[in-house]
This record gives sequence, C-alpha cells and structure tokens, in this order.
Amino acid sequence: MRRLIVSEFLSLDGVMQAPGGEQEDTDGGFKHGGWTLPFWHDDIGGSFAALMQDADALLLGRKTYVTHAEAFEPLPAGDFFGDMMNAPAKYVVSKTLEKPIWRNTTVIRAHHIEEIRRLKAAPGKNILTDGSQQLVHDLLRHDLVDELHLLVYPLLLGSGKRLFPEGVHTTFKLEAANPYPSGVVGLRYVAAR
Repeated sequence: MRRLIVSEFLSLDGVMQAPGGEQEDTDGGFKHGGWTLPFWHDDIGGSFAALMQDADALLLGRKTYVTHAEAFEPLPAGDFFGDMMNAPAKYVVSKTLEKPIWRNTTVIRAHHIEEIRRLKAAPGKNILTDGSQQLVHDLLRHDLVDELHLLVYPLLLGSGKRLFPEGVHTTFKLEAANPYPSGVVGLRYVAAR
C-alpha cells in the first residue's frame, strides 16, 4: 500500500496558513503571509527534493492546487522546482474546479475519502499532500495519514488556519528531527498503528 505523507510549514503555535507570499491566502483577515521567507535555508529545499524523489503523486485541495499550478505549470523544462513539481500525477479534491489547469491532473469531485483509499491501495510510490488544510483535516479524521513531515518555524503567528482539527485523537512516532541553521526544525512522524 502506498504511503500518504502530509508535508507542512508550521509556526510554533500550529499555524499553517500562507507560508509563501503576502497575498497567498488572506482568509479570515490573515496578515502574515510569507512568514517562512526570512527563515529560508537551501537545506530545507534539499529535504523537500529528497521527499519528492519517493513520491509520484500530489494530493491537494483546490486552493493549494491552484496556487501550485499557477506557480509551477508555466516554468520551462529544466527548471529544478518546475520539473520536480510538474512530473507527478496530481489529484485535486474539488467540487468547484471547472477543469484542470495543471498537467497530469485528476479532479476528485465526490466521495473523496473512498477515492483516496483507492488511490492509496493502487500501485505506485508515496502520495504527498501539502497545504490543503480542509483536506488534511479530513485525512486525519479518517486515519489516512501515514507520515507527517513538519517544518516548524521559530515564531508565533497568533492566528490563522491550524494544521490539526479539533476532536482528532491519534498517535504518531517521531522518526527524525533535523534542525536547520535558520532556526527551523524538520520533524518526521510516522503513524503508530
């Protein structure tokens, strides 16, 4: 069975919203977009590239899918991040997306939990999810997450979308912790089933 890995940027107080840009996600009046940028280190990109080597599918919610598609689809062949992000199959959970805007995309419109279970049972490498807060909440509620890869940033944001939903009780085992020179800590947890 394929492993479903959730990879997230996370503040110390558990916020995952809009890590990459000021206007990326202003839902709820969020004013701290781009909060990860001052802490970037090339080793963080290297760790993500290593994670992508063992994945052949991205599973995303609509908002994250559109943000990624707009960033990576236009990149020319030979661009390191473009090649890495454009190659895998994409699965987007959405009832409103009219048509795919990113190559190799399948839209999951209904019964997404059952479809994700089928996807996990199909042959292939790891399935990677990032961003996609509502989808991640559903995945955690239905015990579909096999690993958490968290990049924890040394700041408090005070408000914003939270990674973990209320009412979910599950256990993960810490497999690795990797501090980066910028103060970010990479944590890898595996579901304790």
